[in-house]
Amino acid sequence: MDLKTASAIRRLRLVSAPEAVSFLLLLVCSVLKRTTDFNAVPVMGMVHGVLFIIYLIFWLDAWFRAKWSAKTGIWYFVLSVLPTGGFFAERKLKRESEDAVIASRARKEGIVNA
Repeated sequence: MDLKTASAIRRLRLVSAPEAVSFLLLLVCSVLKRTTDFNAVPVMGMVHGVLFIIYLIFWLDAWFRAKWSAKTGIWYFVLSVLPTGGFFAERKLKRESEDAVIASRARKEGIVNA
């Protein structure tokens, strides 16, 4: 994995957890709006919308740079629209990047010829 691909995956990983948190907070704000006089939906909606758009941009960049299969790319998109999916995406991306670092070191040391 080259440096640009690793950076793309890292950016996606770093934005996935905040995007998931903002989604959960937006859901809480929606419930509070309907049950109390507290209305933070416009603010949380904008915050979540911006984070979601950033996630989508980073997702496309990572998909094309990492050359994921359609199944993998679509899976990361599906995780972005599920309320807690961003947390699972972050864990999976972390594992993927760690595996890539291990494989890169093994190639560098001549242990594997991949």
